[in-house]
Amino acid sequence: MTEGSKKDQESERADFDPVTLAIQAKTSRKSLGRFRDLIARSVRLVWYASRGLFLCLIAVQIVAALALAGQVLVVQALLNAILGLADGQASMSTLWTPVVMLALLSALTAITGAVQGSIQRLLGERVARTMWHRVLDVSTGVSLRHFEAPGFYDRLQRVQSSATSRPFQVTQSLISLAGAFAASVGVGIAIVSLSPLLLPLLVLGGIPMLLTSRRESRLEFNFTVAQTQSQRLRQYLIVLQTRREEAKEIRAFNLAPSLRSRFDLIYSTYLADLGRHLRRRTLLNIVGNLASAFVLAVTLLVLTWLISQGKVGVAAAGAAIVAIRMLASQVQILFGGMQQIFECGLFLDDVDGFMRLGPATAREEGGREPPEDFHAVEVQNVRFTYPGSNRPALNGVDLRIDAGEVVALVGENGSGKTTLAKILASLYDPDSGSVRWDGIDGREYSRPAMRDRVAVIFQDFVRYALSAKENIALGRPEEPVDDARVLAAARTAGADRTIDDLPMGYRTPLSRMFAGGQDLSGGQWQRIALARAFYRDAPLVILDEPSAALDPRAEFELFASLRDVLAGRTALFISHRFSTARTADRIYVLDEGRVVETGSHDELMAADGQYADLFRLQAAAYLTADDSAEPD
Repeated sequence: MTEGSKKDQESERADFDPVTLAIQAKTSRKSLGRFRDLIARSVRLVWYASRGLFLCLIAVQIVAALALAGQVLVVQALLNAILGLADGQASMSTLWTPVVMLALLSALTAITGAVQGSIQRLLGERVARTMWHRVLDVSTGVSLRHFEAPGFYDRLQRVQSSATSRPFQVTQSLISLAGAFAASVGVGIAIVSLSPLLLPLLVLGGIPMLLTSRRESRLEFNFTVAQTQSQRLRQYLIVLQTRREEAKEIRAFNLAPSLRSRFDLIYSTYLADLGRHLRRRTLLNIVGNLASAFVLAVTLLVLTWLISQGKVGVAAAGAAIVAIRMLASQVQILFGGMQQIFECGLFLDDVDGFMRLGPATAREEGGREPPEDFHAVEVQNVRFTYPGSNRPALNGVDLRIDAGEVVALVGENGSGKTTLAKILASLYDPDSGSVRWDGIDGREYSRPAMRDRVAVIFQDFVRYALSAKENIALGRPEEPVDDARVLAAARTAGADRTIDDLPMGYRTPLSRMFAGGQDLSGGQWQRIALARAFYRDAPLVILDEPSAALDPRAEFELFASLRDVLAGRTALFISHRFSTARTADRIYVLDEGRVVETGSHDELMAADGQYADLFRLQAAAYLTADDSAEPD
């Protein structure tokens, strides 16, 4: 591994570390510049998601703010009319206009609130979809090396919740800020016209809330980071007890009580931590609200003093009381919105760190376009160690595959066969050494384009809960489904008879999760997976234990016709069954990450080495003492 790649991985691990994240959050700048950056980022996102809904939401918010400010002026006019009626200086007709206006403004406020809620819900879903696109692009685009690191899963867990909600929360807070600011300006003008002394007191009332809410934001982020692994473990235990794949074993071993007990223990610990966290947040909130209430009380006392001094009339005092309450509420919304933006900013920094993995992967796996075909693939002194492991999975492997050959990899469990297959499929880059395609290091080519030239089916292939046709056509998901090609691939893999017997043929969902679906046996699924590989029509086919779930007859048929099935393609297959490897042009025997033998079956048997020992050991398992005895 190069020094640069080691530094990159160390930096990556530091980015995922919860302590590092907490320190970054604590030391992150909180200037107006950062506030402006957070708003700009979120507005760009929401604008991209749906500019029309965004503009509608702003318009509705402005209308609601103006209606709220207008109510103060209408209340003052109504009180003047009522006082004039009491003094005999006005008639009932003077009440009609302010009463109707107040009713209309109240209705308008309620209507805009309902409309605003509906728009926010729809816009929120569109923002969530946009962010899911970006999260999924990263999670499916990063190299497998990232998926070997627990820290990656921790960040992915947080991002799955933060990325879909926090950006829109910032924009919602911004809209609330704009509305509260507009309402505050209108109500503030009305208050200043009554008494300029009241306005600065009300503005001061929001400062305690701002200070305590900033501390609340930091507590919330630190709590979320600290609880990430606990939350992942809880979700994993839920999956174990609710997914179809584990249902049989859960019941066969009666695991439910044990898993439930562990789930309860972890959840109880989380609830205890959550209780302590919420008590701290609540205490801060109480302190902030009490301080703001104290300033509001002082403001009302000042208003009372102004009334007693005759500086404010009765009608103006009534309007001022309404305005003070409105403005106090708007100031709290104003500062609360700022607090929400800063809190979301801490999570968005975490999201941005995750999103940067996408461009980093594009740079790591970039390169020029490889040729459509090749003449030879050479593995030269390849070494590879999985992240977090001290034991190399491959330790100086050399191998050659010529075009049109069928090459077998054999060896005991843990010898490195599947790891080598992953490197040949460009799913991993070697730490050292190289994989050369016609003499050119594969790292010079675009890794996604290289993967396009390989059809690989692993032993633990995915059983998609889709139709049979879709399962096969996923071999080339970027292309429109070619029905004739699907049928040909199914016939080649021997899956056509199974599919023809399904209720809806190729349109039958291959899972009972959905109506009309059917489950398949392991061997039938294996043929579907093989058909997927053949549909891909790549020059190199890699098959990891392709006959593991097949019965002996089906296995014999597969390997007897393998060369015809491949139709000139090059193949590398991995097998624990040495009887199947004997059909290969060349066999490589791996042991503890090294190639210890190579040659044809006859050559390896003649060499009487590890391959011969393992072959005879497997063969003996199928023979009784009488079978293996020499005839008289």
